[in-house]
Amino acid sequence: HVQLVESGGGSVQGGGSLRLSCKASGATFWHYCMGWLRQAPEKKREGVAAIDSDRTTTYADSVKGRFSISRDNTNNTLYLQMTNLKSEDTAMYYCAARPCALRGQYNHWGQGTQVTVS
Repeated sequence: HVQLVESGGGSVQGGGSLRLSCKASGATFWHYCMGWLRQAPEKKREGVAAIDSDRTTTYADSVKGRFSISRDNTNNTLYLQMTNLKSEDTAMYYCAARPCALRGQYNHWGQGTQVTVS
């Protein structure tokens, strides 16, 4: 069972950058497929980026070319580098995980970190 703790959120002006981190513990990190999702007020949660155990990545169209997901299996940490931030990126960002051996939805979640772009 993996525990996830996000950090790195904050307030930034449009065009700025932030790097989110997600520290994992309690399980073999590299066995997990990881993702970042976000939820803005009164909107559905949406996937932002995902990375598999072999470091294959996928991105939502809205963040392609601006966001980059990566993982450090040595330090059990997931990252989301966000650049050229826009007001529509304002949301609570969640780190999520699922065992790569199992298909389906993420079944482990962090508590979230707020990103506000003005």
